[in-house]
Amino acid sequence: MPSKAASKPQTGKKLVIVESPAKSKTIAKYLGEGFVVEASIGHIRDLPQPSDLPADLKKSAIGKFAVDLENGFKPYYVISPDKKKKVAELKAQLKDADELYLATDGDREGEAIAWHLLEVLKPKVPVHRMTFAEITKESLQRALGNLRELDTDLVDAQETRRVLDRLYGYEISPVLWRKVSRGLSAGRVQSVVTRMVVERERERMAFRSAGYWDLLGTFTPDASAGQPFGAKLSAVDGRRVASGRDFNDKGELTGRNVAHLDEASAKALADALQHADFSVRSMEHKPYTRRPAAPFTTSTLQQEAGRKLRFSSKSTMQTAQRLYENGYITYMRTDSSALSDEAVNAARRQASELYGPEFVPAAKRVYANKSSNAQEAHEAIRPAGDSFRTPAQVASALRGDEFKLYELIWKRTVASQMADAKGSTATIKLGAAAATGQDAEFSASGTVITFRGFLAAYEEGRDESRNDADESESRLPNVKEEDVLTAADVTASGHETSPPPRFTEASLTKEMEERDIGRPSTYASTLSTIMDRGYVRKQGSALIPTWIAFSVIRLLEQHFSSYVDYKFTAGMETGLDRIANGEDKGSEWLKHFYFGDGADAGLLAIVNNLGEIDARDINSIKIGEDLVLRVGKFGPYLESTVPTLDPKTGEIIESARANVPEDLAPDELTPAKARELMETAAPEERVLGVEEATGRTIVAKNGRYGPYVTEVIPELTEEEIANQPVEYYKNGKPKPAKKPVKAKPRTGSLFKSMTVDSVTLDEALQLMSLPRVLGADAEGNEITVQNGRFGPYLKKGSDSRSIGSEEEIFTITLETALGIYSQPKQRGARAAVPPLAEFGDDPVSGKKIVVKEGRFGPYITDGVTNITVPRGTDVEELTHEIAVGLLADKRERGPATRTAKAPAKRKVAARK
Repeated sequence: MPSKAASKPQTGKKLVIVESPAKSKTIAKYLGEGFVVEASIGHIRDLPQPSDLPADLKKSAIGKFAVDLENGFKPYYVISPDKKKKVAELKAQLKDADELYLATDGDREGEAIAWHLLEVLKPKVPVHRMTFAEITKESLQRALGNLRELDTDLVDAQETRRVLDRLYGYEISPVLWRKVSRGLSAGRVQSVVTRMVVERERERMAFRSAGYWDLLGTFTPDASAGQPFGAKLSAVDGRRVASGRDFNDKGELTGRNVAHLDEASAKALADALQHADFSVRSMEHKPYTRRPAAPFTTSTLQQEAGRKLRFSSKSTMQTAQRLYENGYITYMRTDSSALSDEAVNAARRQASELYGPEFVPAAKRVYANKSSNAQEAHEAIRPAGDSFRTPAQVASALRGDEFKLYELIWKRTVASQMADAKGSTATIKLGAAAATGQDAEFSASGTVITFRGFLAAYEEGRDESRNDADESESRLPNVKEEDVLTAADVTASGHETSPPPRFTEASLTKEMEERDIGRPSTYASTLSTIMDRGYVRKQGSALIPTWIAFSVIRLLEQHFSSYVDYKFTAGMETGLDRIANGEDKGSEWLKHFYFGDGADAGLLAIVNNLGEIDARDINSIKIGEDLVLRVGKFGPYLESTVPTLDPKTGEIIESARANVPEDLAPDELTPAKARELMETAAPEERVLGVEEATGRTIVAKNGRYGPYVTEVIPELTEEEIANQPVEYYKNGKPKPAKKPVKAKPRTGSLFKSMTVDSVTLDEALQLMSLPRVLGADAEGNEITVQNGRFGPYLKKGSDSRSIGSEEEIFTITLETALGIYSQPKQRGARAAVPPLAEFGDDPVSGKKIVVKEGRFGPYITDGVTNITVPRGTDVEELTHEIAVGLLADKRERGPATRTAKAPAKRKVAARK
């Protein structure tokens, strides 16, 4: 790191650069006079799209990925367009500074941001690397006393990760585009996490429930006035009664020497026990001890905020980021559960003050890291400072989600240094001989907490699990062996085994952590990615894979099995950790990953030797004997594999189809449900008649985006094909005849008041005539009225105005339209024209995709790349996948080549 003495006069100014403006404001309050704190606002450089590379690099070893494959996988970085102004501002500030402090976060990404700043700013003053886990005056003072050099190993690990993700995504994603759908993406972590969700849904689809019964009884001790207590049948004639865990996912009994009660046998036994003499057979007491949970890591914070506060992983991390930047908690991206001595003392002191000295153990608690690769930060997430602020003390400054999350972190931290909860667990076994001669044994358990310990401050939540037992605390009577009991009620109770529960964000995060998939800093963004890209959707708190995710994972499992293998993915994280620790070099590691080594084939060889991939097979899932689910261009649909009889017309249909509702989860599409959908499916089309002017048949259809009407364009005749005009090359030779293309049919979406069964031919012709021209304004601008995705509207150039109802489309006059346009859109200023449509985030740029009205018609943009909506395509026909695909095509083509005009000659004034 440069440390040259400045040759300019000393100003005493010290420039400190952090990532975010909020962080810079908080730090500036504590550093005081002489320090100027600026924010880089994240990364200032990144890998460009290959299409944005200079022309001379596109054909080089750099051109494919913006990475030099022949020079140690060296990344080709460019300053992001939106950061050029910021870089100029930082350079200007640096000119007047005597020292530069790079104070970005202390993890790999923060180290990489600091390195990029160093590379771009090229400082000629002493440079210091400054890191801290919390933004408090004490922490910043300690950081200033412990300055260090830039950690090049951390930078190498982060660069390697960035290049690895580029290689992975850019090689595998195009295979998905060709065989599944345009606009899809593959990712080193996201694909594996998607596989987890898909595999869980496969388990649920294959699951077959099994029924089992048991008995529940209410008993009262005869020798005392004790309270009644409940007990459950546990054994019959010495054999344990079967419960849910005694069955496999096929519904088969796997438990050995167990009594499987059905409804008849359970009810018969209940009847035979109505007048039986029950007595206590054993009473067992065991001491109960429960330890507090460790302080929060990034993973456990996301899990617990999901369980207790119903926060998504993304909102948890956004809220934690604000708390950190404003000095309320320590750094929120960490997989360490350790606390500093100052934090341990603060927690113990506060627990003693609030709950009493007896709630604090004699020895400090030390928590070991669960992950062997914990390296992102050196302390758990906790309240900031050497003395914690209680929730009551921050209530006036924090509101809503910020207060809730701070309170959760404070409780967990303080509880982690408190005493164990103490108590006792009692188990009673009681039984009787039934009138049938069977021996029935019941059992009941209860826990009594005698000292709450850490539970006075905090209790950890838990995720749903299969066949959950009732673990609620209950107080049992003080009885002894052979005491007589009266059975107030004995009833039979039926149950069914349950499938594996779907993942929630909390439980999926936990699974990722346990499998070492990804790193804490990536968990939230990974979950957001798989949902934003349409692989997973949320239903309540449950994560449900979409059908397109099934196709993607099936292709990856069959042709890229290693790259969605859990152990292989975890091994890649270990490799990155070795680079971060200086044990490996990123360039050598990437060489092995991409090019392979000996018998170990790399990614390039696998992609180049894929062979033929049957796209139809990849996108097909068998549902029952004669039905297949297909993942099509416009969504999933069912298709019959055998001829079927149309129940309405009695005609034989060779290949009947039915759309699958978007809100129907994959495990709910049983063969019975599939047959129901096929039987109730609306007809694909209804013939309305023939248009007199053209002689073309007009039909009404149910489409992916609702019902519509269209005309049937007849196939070109042989004569029409033969009479195509001949085109010639410049040398006079005839060009090959172009493939004949039919005219694009006119279409029109049905109004909300219309249905396929009720729309008439005249109404259809009216709908297909849209847009309707009303006339022109005084300047000659044409005004039309039409129906759009967001309702009926007027259009004059790029100026659109909504109107009341769809019926007005055929009744509104030019005079009324001119009156609407005479009114301003927004009082005091012209309102910005809203997007015509929005389609979520682009998988490449990560920015929102919108459709805007441009000078030359509607166009699709993500703020970086623009592409005009193809001629003949209505905005209403666009989908997220189509928009992503068009943007991807535009990036591949690069900017349009234009003939440069010679610059106009200017007279230059002579220097005086």
